[in-house]
Amino acid sequence: MPFYQKRGEIPNKRHIQFRDNSGNLYWEELISREGFSHMYSNVYHIHPPTGVEAVGQFKKKELIATDKTHRHHHIRTANLDSNGDAISSRIPLFFNSDVVISKAHVNESMDSLYRNGNADEVLFIHTGSGKLKSNFGNLAVTPGDYVVIPRGVIWQIDVKEDMQILVTESSTPIETPTRYRNKFGQLLEHSPFSERDIRTPDFVGPVDDSPIDVEVKLHQGIQIYGYQHHPFDLVGWDGYYFPYIFNINDFMPITGKIHQPPPVHQTFQAHGFVICSFVPRLFDYHDESVPAPYAHSNVDSDEIIYYAEGEFMSRKDIESESVSYHPMGLPHGPQPGKIEESLGAKETNELAVMIDTFKPLNMTEAALTVDDEDYPYSWIES
Repeated sequence: MPFYQKRGEIPNKRHIQFRDNSGNLYWEELISREGFSHMYSNVYHIHPPTGVEAVGQFKKKELIATDKTHRHHHIRTANLDSNGDAISSRIPLFFNSDVVISKAHVNESMDSLYRNGNADEVLFIHTGSGKLKSNFGNLAVTPGDYVVIPRGVIWQIDVKEDMQILVTESSTPIETPTRYRNKFGQLLEHSPFSERDIRTPDFVGPVDDSPIDVEVKLHQGIQIYGYQHHPFDLVGWDGYYFPYIFNINDFMPITGKIHQPPPVHQTFQAHGFVICSFVPRLFDYHDESVPAPYAHSNVDSDEIIYYAEGEFMSRKDIESESVSYHPMGLPHGPQPGKIEESLGAKETNELAVMIDTFKPLNMTEAALTVDDEDYPYSWIES
């Protein structure tokens, strides 16, 4: 997220001597993207951050695409057999080389620490609450939060109330939309949200505990490392690189006289996909407007929509935690009768997350186990 933050104690210059009251040097660590050519933060440890005393088990987790016909899908994710902590409960549903989309029903706090070494993560907290603890500080996690965790951040989640989480892992950085930023990276006046809406970590001071395990996510699994010192032993940090939270309810919808296309709902971007937020909003105000969206042929993208709350006026038989998957090459739109039902409606109370990818998605076997096989025929006029 491109704005400067500073926490705790730091020296007045980078890469100079910085000592504690006993004269011991603190350990400086640079956490950066694209080598030394992009965003970064400098963090200051009590102990060396490189102190690995055990290389443990490798847990293989390979994504396998299932054979499938090319059709629309309705995935009822509430029926998934998922439980555990924020990592062990994850069930991958869709993936390609740019993104992995999973669902997690989280009912346990994490015992070990976790670092994704290959992907940025966005955790959409549908329900429940807890606390994200990271090497940059703590963040309270509440319903509706998009928790954005750049790769390399070390973290764990303590659960207060059981959580339903939609997890998006991106092989490239998660960013705010380019068209909503000025040349300095600041969100523009007409952006549907601003830096005021972003929650950044509360610094709690160094954790100087005994050795602890860190699970590091790699391409085909998780490698466990035993660290000699707790990675949260920071006395301070500054920079532009840190986890943050934006709540979907703080998204200010852009409306118009006639139906607005989905890009007005865009919230995040990455190479290969975008994330959009559908929130309660007023409908179009032309005298003859049609609030229901028009039919659309996805010729360059696959569309995933996760339905969180409210009434979804273009769909029938949709429930909370449903996922619709409309692959490229096929038209989709309101089901029969839904256009007429929408006429004259003044507002919607829907809350949903859309992920559009620009490469075809693979489905997993887990997704097919909770798939509504009759969904492709739901546009037949009766």
